[in-house]
Amino acid sequence: MNHATLVTLRDRHPAWRLLASPHAPLVANFLHRVFVAPNERVISEADLAEALEDELFVLREQLGSEAYPKGAVEYLNDWAASDKGWLRKFYKPGTDEAQFDLTPATEKAIAWLASLTERAFVGTESRLLTLFALLEQISAGTEIDPIKRVDDLRKKREELDLEIARVLAGDAPVLDDTAVKDRFQQFQQLARELLSDFREVEHNFRLLDRKVREKIALWEGSKGALLDEIMGERDAIGDSDQGRSFRAFWDFLMSSSRQEELSARLDQILALPVVAALKPEPRTRRVHHDWLEAGEHTQRTVAQLSQQLRRFLDDRAFLENRRILDLLHGIESKALALRTAPPTVGLMTIDAMGADVELPLERPMFTLSVKPRLADLALDVDSAEDDINTARLFDQIVVDKARLRATVQQALRVRAQITLRELINDEPLQQGLAELVAYLELAHDGDVVGGGAASVDGLRAVVDETVEEPIRWMASNPMGEPVTREARLPRVIFTR
Repeated sequence: MNHATLVTLRDRHPAWRLLASPHAPLVANFLHRVFVAPNERVISEADLAEALEDELFVLREQLGSEAYPKGAVEYLNDWAASDKGWLRKFYKPGTDEAQFDLTPATEKAIAWLASLTERAFVGTESRLLTLFALLEQISAGTEIDPIKRVDDLRKKREELDLEIARVLAGDAPVLDDTAVKDRFQQFQQLARELLSDFREVEHNFRLLDRKVREKIALWEGSKGALLDEIMGERDAIGDSDQGRSFRAFWDFLMSSSRQEELSARLDQILALPVVAALKPEPRTRRVHHDWLEAGEHTQRTVAQLSQQLRRFLDDRAFLENRRILDLLHGIESKALALRTAPPTVGLMTIDAMGADVELPLERPMFTLSVKPRLADLALDVDSAEDDINTARLFDQIVVDKARLRATVQQALRVRAQITLRELINDEPLQQGLAELVAYLELAHDGDVVGGGAASVDGLRAVVDETVEEPIRWMASNPMGEPVTREARLPRVIFTR
């Protein structure tokens, strides 16, 4: 918070520029109404301009026709310009209509303006309890002494046993109205902040992608080294603290049991008279669905960045091929320049150089191809020795990948991840090695990302090369006797 840093923020930060703008009431009010309140992530230019035109019409009726003289599209382009940075204007792949999204800096400014209003009730107890709970989680999660951890767990168990005994004895203390208001207010604030965090996470992913593009454009080394560097940058997204935290949040929220629990608890709490008297926002009842929508939008953004990065690499390969052609043309031009004045020394001779002459009449004439005729014969089988075994014609193995994919998805509905060995133990192989190979092919379908992971219809498959697992299945030998087959391969883990 030194003077130089604050001067830089005042001149360059979009949030400070928004607060200092004479049109700040219009910008903050309109963008909060169309983006923040309904949790909209992307709005087309036509829809956003129509909504802004209605807003401007109302304001001009109240403040006069000269209040906001520009048109809606002009204001939107002005807010998305580099000197403002309040909106992000972009084009989706395959479309020519501009799209607009709110920038994280603008959402921070709007949130700060909303915090300026006076609150009739300011709770502090829930925040203190939250701080103590966080410190307790950090302390318990970093304790490496097993004796201390067991002592803490036993202490918690004794406290739970005492509380259960009090409840069974009729002594069940409940929260008073003040405590309920305090905790519900804290819940609403954290829920809104979590929605704001998604935009910042998505913004950071785009900055990392821009950094990788700049590195590709300025790369002077080999293409193999460039790919190694890029794959390291893509791994940095998932392996960073932000990426791991986002993945843990996503895995927790994608659990169907967690969603049902959240819905049930929200219905129970919003039905309390003291909570209903606070008049919570209507979207509070489905705030976990808003989290899901915001998270899915962030996931789609990362996938689009990966596709654009691959396209950018293809353009880089095209430029390299074009450079090779330029070098060849340079060699040809230099060879033609030396034709009239060949050097006297330093020449290389190549044997058997000459033109192959082929006269037109030496070419063979066209000959009609012979079409085979199939005779319609019936084979007569007179004895058992002449029996023809037709079973081989129908003994073909076709592995249904759709069935295997459905098996993986069904297993992941009740757990966050499952190894290929556990999956085969629950659902034994029916077609032997062919079905096992189909599982491995399913695990490696999609875009491979860092660490040997692949995206498969919304799932992820991770290959751990450091662990080798045996996979067994029942088969038949040539004599028709049952035998046990075994294959040893690195551990394959399917996750959501």
